[in-house]
Amino acid sequence: MTTFPSSGIHLIFCLIVLFLSPFSCTSAGPDPLQDLCVADLNSSISVNGFPCKPPSEVISDDFFFDGLSQEGNTTNTFGVSVTAANVLEFPGLNMLGISMNRVDLAPGGLNPPHSHPRSSESGIVIDGKVLVGFVTTQNVFYSKVLSAGQMFIIPLGLVHFQLNVGEGKALIFTAFNSQLPGAVILPFTLFGSTPPIPNDVLTKAFHVEEDVIKGIKSKFGF
Repeated sequence: MTTFPSSGIHLIFCLIVLFLSPFSCTSAGPDPLQDLCVADLNSSISVNGFPCKPPSEVISDDFFFDGLSQEGNTTNTFGVSVTAANVLEFPGLNMLGISMNRVDLAPGGLNPPHSHPRSSESGIVIDGKVLVGFVTTQNVFYSKVLSAGQMFIIPLGLVHFQLNVGEGKALIFTAFNSQLPGAVILPFTLFGSTPPIPNDVLTKAFHVEEDVIKGIKSKFGF
C-alpha cells in the first residue's frame, strides 16, 4: 500500500488545491447559518442535503477523515480507483459546500469520461504523468499532459477524463465546490443503466447496428 507523498513540494501544491480551487470563490451549496452541521446520515427526514446531528452527539472524529491516505484498488476494467471524501463518507462536510477525491490510476488506467452535475472541479497530479481533458458544450476539446505538481480545472458539469500516459502508477487529488458533487460516468450511464436504455435509442444515437450496442452492453452485465 502506498501513502500520501511527504515531500515539501507535494505538500505545498496540495495546500494550493485547497486555497485556489473553485470553492474558494463560491460554494455550490447554500451558505451555512451556524458554525457546524454534522450530517445525520441515519435521519429519516428527507431534505436537499442532510439534517444536523444534535450538538450533544457531535464528536471530534466528525471533523477528521483519513480515507484518502491509502492507495485504492485499480484491478478493474478501467484501471482506476476513485476514493471519495464527500458528505456520505465525511459527515463533517455537511453544509460546507466542499469535498475531495483521491484518484489512483494503474499504468494505462483511465478515469472514464464523466461529469459532475453539481460542481466544478480542480485537481493536482501528485505522481505520474496524466492526460487530462474536457469537452465544452460547443464540442471544443481541451487537454494537456500533466506531471507531478501541475493543476487542472474542470468547469461545472462538463464531460472530462484522466488517462495515465506514464510508465508507472499515477495519483491525483481533486477538490469540489459541493459536499456531494455527483458523478455521471458515461459508459455506465449509457450502457449499464437499470433499466437499460432501449437499443434502438442507442443505435440511432451512435449510427451503429444493434449487435454493436449489444456487444458493448454485454461488457457491463447486460
